[in-house]
Amino acid sequence: MRFHRSSLAFLPLLAGVLAAPAFASTDPSFLLTATAKNFSSYFPSYLANGYFSTMTSPRGTEPEMGYMVAFMDYTKGDISRPAAIPGWSEIDYNPGGGWLNSTRLDRKIFADYAQTLNMRDGTLSTRYRFTYANKRTDVQVTTFVSQADPHLAATRLTLTPQFDGKVQLTFPIRLWSEHQPRFPIASMSGKQMINAVIASGQNLQNKPVPTPDRAAVWYPGYTTVVSSGGNARTLTLWLNGRAVRGLRMAEAAAIGLPPGLKIEHVTLSKGPYELSLNLTASVRKGQTYAFTKYIAISRQNWGGDATHDKALAEAARKTGFDTLRDRHVAAWHQLWKADIVVKGDPKVQQAVHSDLYYLLSNTTVGTAWPMGACALTPNYAGHAFWDSDSWVFPALLLLHPERAKPIVMFRDRTMQPARERAKQFGAKGTMYPWEADPETGVDNTPHFAYGVHREIHVNADIAIAQWQYYLATGDSAWLKQHGWPVIRGIARFWTSRVTWNPALGRYEILHVTSPDEAYDDVPNDSFTNAAAQKALDIATAAAKRVGAKPNPKWAEIAARMYIPFDRKAQRHLDFDASVPHDKITWMGSSLAWLMYPNLDLAMSPQVRRNDFDFQLQALKTHGDDPNEMMMVMLAVGSAELGDAKAAGGWIQRNLLGFLKPPFNVRTETVANNAGYILATSAGFVQSFVYGLSGLRIEQQGLVDAYPPVLPPGWTSLTLQHVTFRGQHYDITIDRDANGKPQLHRIPLPATATRASSNP
Repeated sequence: MRFHRSSLAFLPLLAGVLAAPAFASTDPSFLLTATAKNFSSYFPSYLANGYFSTMTSPRGTEPEMGYMVAFMDYTKGDISRPAAIPGWSEIDYNPGGGWLNSTRLDRKIFADYAQTLNMRDGTLSTRYRFTYANKRTDVQVTTFVSQADPHLAATRLTLTPQFDGKVQLTFPIRLWSEHQPRFPIASMSGKQMINAVIASGQNLQNKPVPTPDRAAVWYPGYTTVVSSGGNARTLTLWLNGRAVRGLRMAEAAAIGLPPGLKIEHVTLSKGPYELSLNLTASVRKGQTYAFTKYIAISRQNWGGDATHDKALAEAARKTGFDTLRDRHVAAWHQLWKADIVVKGDPKVQQAVHSDLYYLLSNTTVGTAWPMGACALTPNYAGHAFWDSDSWVFPALLLLHPERAKPIVMFRDRTMQPARERAKQFGAKGTMYPWEADPETGVDNTPHFAYGVHREIHVNADIAIAQWQYYLATGDSAWLKQHGWPVIRGIARFWTSRVTWNPALGRYEILHVTSPDEAYDDVPNDSFTNAAAQKALDIATAAAKRVGAKPNPKWAEIAARMYIPFDRKAQRHLDFDASVPHDKITWMGSSLAWLMYPNLDLAMSPQVRRNDFDFQLQALKTHGDDPNEMMMVMLAVGSAELGDAKAAGGWIQRNLLGFLKPPFNVRTETVANNAGYILATSAGFVQSFVYGLSGLRIEQQGLVDAYPPVLPPGWTSLTLQHVTFRGQHYDITIDRDANGKPQLHRIPLPATATRASSNP
């Protein structure tokens, strides 16, 4: 498996909106807005800065889980999984008669509702008129996780009551209980897993559209609160915690109150299940009050303890919300200097921006953490798959190389567990797991997915990414110190993993799981063999670049690697001809992956056409609920064939059903709502960076491997601020006088600034 009011009374709220970053000045392709129509179809998004996150909520104030990068729960018998950190974004309000967060979502109670995710600014802004128990309050909420100050976040609740009287507010750090039931997923078979889920009153069936799916399996891990406290006088909260058998973390909050507020009393609630500051105050009709919750978060090996975080939160309060927000927005605007601009299709443009937003929200700089398959959420247990190396990494490499780098550095950092795993399987060198824990690199593949232990193409995918980073940056020192050891270890693995067939005079790779995973334990999967061949060729080239002597076996094996081919049909086979190709899968065939940019197997135009035609037929006859990755690969394949109309069609197909409202959260398939799939966001980006452009990263440079294509109706496509070997370009595809697409590389001035890094 890969859940009616007067204009005068409304003026204070409008003033608050206008005081915030003005949406009117923002390109609408950066804005995604929920309305009351989404109350019954709200698929939550998240705010994040690569280090920590919080899920979004309709009111903007509800208790929601958050996660921290590579902060994992290691409960015995379970796979490692992201430990939910204490919820930090919650604020609740009671005007007298009922609490805001407990009141049902109803368009009469929450009138004039709008919640906007501003992707250019990295902010979530919510506004509505809350009317309950004959009390009316204009509400605005703004939340961000700072891109400029990575330990900080803030939520501001702005209230304009249309009455005089007393109100209550509470500012909790939400303490979560451990998820139940917990299953021994590390040892359960698929059948046992399904039976256990059913017995717990849950299921694994596809859920209604607004519901994120597979929560029965991808539940969050647990953070134990070790110590906690607060101070009603200084309006602060703090805690120290630890993930189960894992790392330490800390969290603190400092509350900012509006000037002139008449406070009746403030109390601290502290116990095993709560940590909160509670306030009662008197308010005046028509006056606006802004309450701000400043948050600081850290984890072991990234920041300090609760004392340190409390000081950070108090300093943030002293700095003030507007200043912090402005720094955060400026950092996001710097990031957006590298962008993909589509002229002629607003829907595609918005989708590109949402995918880039999610990618950038989950990247770090100067670290060695990978990209979890489903971002800073618990889906797919936060593990690092080949998604990190083959999907996310190439999407970032030309636009944000400094944010792609941690992905390749993770593989360097975790070579030792890969060496140990190779020994476990009787191989040499380094054998990286299908699912790596993002902190330790240790194999954490669920037992019910045991067959993917044979999906060893991940090892070639990693080597290809390492080489691509070197080719794109030209950083020879990095290659020698970090990339080459990874590439060499993987080459040693493939040398020990291949089998020589003397009768046919070729090298084969037996007992593998195809990328089309229903085909388990097959010989000579074409994608695996071709990727291994490329990894071995890379090892030979890398050795020469660093002044090492390549093993001659690498070149020999690569030259004689068997890649199954049907000479009569003049196309590749998915795997050895001895294996019947007759299963219903989400892919139908994996031949499209031979054309994917990170591999791009050399073949004649006719073979490429034949492979593509077979892929389409197989998807039609043997495909079921296609994964979004397939839509991406078909767009790229069509572009390679020069079919602009088809490429545009597959790009359009990528928008249908996969993007869940209101915030364009991508799900793995249309029916399966396992959400937050970063690989497919990255794949969609690759459709533009490498697909429509025809660009490939090669030893000779960023080459025009295929003529550019531009879908009908589009006037241009621009890759803004591409970085390649220290040079910066805008790369534009437009049409000449005859309507033929043409690609232009426009060098940027040497003084052009690059996207900023997190401190």
